[in-house]
Amino acid sequence: MAQAPSNTRLKSARIAAGYNSQQALADALSVGVRQVRRWESSAPPWPQGEMAQNLTRLLGQDLQSLGFTPPPGAQADNGRRPGLAPAAAVGLAAVPTQAVIIQPASVAADFAAVTRAHRRLYWSVAPATLHPAAIAHATLGCALLPETAGQTRRAVATALAETWLLAGRIEFFDLRNADRAQQTLLRALQAAGEADDPLIGAAILAHTAFIPAWAGERDAAVERMVAARTYARRGPASAQLLAWLDAVEAECETRCGHTRTALHLIGHAENVLEAGSEYSSPEWLDWFSPVRLAAFKGNTQLLAGHLPQARATLLGVLDELEKTEEKQTTVVLGDLAAVEAAAADPEAACRYARRALDQLERTWYAMGMDRVRDVRRSLTPHQHEACVRDLDDRLYGWATTVSALAR
Repeated sequence: MAQAPSNTRLKSARIAAGYNSQQALADALSVGVRQVRRWESSAPPWPQGEMAQNLTRLLGQDLQSLGFTPPPGAQADNGRRPGLAPAAAVGLAAVPTQAVIIQPASVAADFAAVTRAHRRLYWSVAPATLHPAAIAHATLGCALLPETAGQTRRAVATALAETWLLAGRIEFFDLRNADRAQQTLLRALQAAGEADDPLIGAAILAHTAFIPAWAGERDAAVERMVAARTYARRGPASAQLLAWLDAVEAECETRCGHTRTALHLIGHAENVLEAGSEYSSPEWLDWFSPVRLAAFKGNTQLLAGHLPQARATLLGVLDELEKTEEKQTTVVLGDLAAVEAAAADPEAACRYARRALDQLERTWYAMGMDRVRDVRRSLTPHQHEACVRDLDDRLYGWATTVSALAR
């Protein structure tokens, strides 16, 4: 017997939205699977009221495009919801709304694969080279987002949020453009909202706290950290994520001159990591670990004037860092140089600073160069000594100077 005709439009839209079975769509709509079977039959009944709105929202198309024939008097509704205010009207960056064209579910996996590749490339590729690629990928994501629906849309939005976050990190930490980073992180937060992903939302908000903290605006930084912690409570936050939030707040407090509060926060983060959590960390949280926390601690001890403790902590970090963690190595070497400069040992300070410059020639990192320049300024009383002159020769050599000016 020939198979009875069915509503292929609805079935195709369901699969494109990432609901590979009728049961998956039924679960998303909180209805029985028999209801979905009726909708995918040859004579699907017209959905009514809230059910119509939920169905068109999940699948990104109106009811007639989904294969339904409206009964008399139903044309005016068609499952459409009242439009929301444009993003620009509430001060948000533009992420497009849904359109009729629906991409297959595979676009989410493909888009996310490039996002993962960029995440790994960040640790070795020059930021000025990677940044345009990340921005172009985010632009693609904004074009794909209105052409997806359901689970596919959420997956694209999650990867888009991570891509914008990566671009914002490069702009703030590497390119030193705080204003642009603020706008980019706002786009990341909006994409996280599209994905309804509170954990990456927490990470984005915590990154925005760095911006006022670097400017010494403690109240604004604290407010953003409160928001970040609020978002983290909405999701299954891992111990690693919660400890990182402590570390971020500690860095903000340190930048604003509150080193005692910062050391308390770092101690709490250490306890959180030791206690652990039943939840696993998100894949994108690759910038934090116990050794990274120790690096935070060493810098705070340095700025608090606890030189012996800072030296011991930073030497331990240097021993534990992987060879691939080249950017962090540069920062730690710069902090060790600062410890020795503060301890009135210019020879030792210059040795660490030269090692940091060696690393910077291989992998550029603006924060690492900032550390070296701070050390050089602190060595002004010793600028006529041979070790400091040798450091100047390296600091203002052709390769280092061109690299610094080119970025």
